[in-house]
Amino acid sequence: MTRATAIRTAKFLAQASRARKTFQVKNSTATAAGALLGTSTTTSYIESAAGINAGGRTGLTAVTVAVLFLLVLFLSPLAQTVPAYATAPALLYVACLMTRGLAEIDWEDVTESAPAVVTALAMPLTFSIANGIGIGFITYAAVKILSGRITACPPAVYVIALLFAVKFALLS
Repeated sequence: MTRATAIRTAKFLAQASRARKTFQVKNSTATAAGALLGTSTTTSYIESAAGINAGGRTGLTAVTVAVLFLLVLFLSPLAQTVPAYATAPALLYVACLMTRGLAEIDWEDVTESAPAVVTALAMPLTFSIANGIGIGFITYAAVKILSGRITACPPAVYVIALLFAVKFALLS
């Protein structure tokens, strides 16, 4: 590698590092604002990450995506003509992709595996990923407390579990 190539590579990596830091700040701000407005918080991350992975590092990427979303908005009535059962293969494929994470669970430790199973079952049974995750948090915290392994769980998990419990109690 020549010295000039090494310098260009170092400059590119520095720019990429700054772009990622800027992305993280902007993304966290957008996520917090979206949560306050009641929208899904994961979509801003997924769309931003996809844009950065595709090479977009400027605001032009976001503007292009916004314009394309507006154009597709007019095609939404066409998408509604597709019957719900026709989406089953795509949903099954997504379920298979999501199931990969179950292989990383410590199946020997019931305090880890039981909440994971409850979470995986709660999502389709409640028809809500968010509710399934909430039930999972509550189950995880409860299992850790009941097994006497309170310190094995970060305090933030207990706070989130409590917030989900309050949410479910108030909404039911």
